[in-house]
Amino acid sequence: MSRAFVREPEGGEAFEDLPDRPIPSDTNFVTPEGLARIEAEVARLEAELSGLSPEDKADHARVSRDLRYWSARKNSAQLVEAFDDDVVRFGATVTVLREDDTRQIFRIVGEDEADPAAGSISYVAPLARALTGKGVGDTVTVNGHDFEIAEIR
Repeated sequence: MSRAFVREPEGGEAFEDLPDRPIPSDTNFVTPEGLARIEAEVARLEAELSGLSPEDKADHARVSRDLRYWSARKNSAQLVEAFDDDVVRFGATVTVLREDDTRQIFRIVGEDEADPAAGSISYVAPLARALTGKGVGDTVTVNGHDFEIAEIR
């Protein structure tokens, strides 16, 4: 019989060996809001972990794994303060004009705070990399599509 269908002896459940979440290798730049979110997540996970009973092994393994990830991200965070500049940089909110004349607004943020559906993209995303260092009126091409920078805030 396959080992996948054999119950492990007490204390040897497979969930105790959850693999760690992979930590991105790029520098962990964060906005002030991103750092606050990381700190809040660490505090939430610490509270959740302290509230678990020893019998909650699966939850303990999951929360411990997530706490290791977010603690590492907090410890490696490099805060980037707001700036006032005429070029696209980390933390900037950029309005681009697409080829079909639609406007799109993105804020360039850290990897853990990126949420394209909410209008934020990671600084390592191809569009963010292409826009970085450019100014209003500049055009960049990403994946065969042109984007003109209309505004930088």
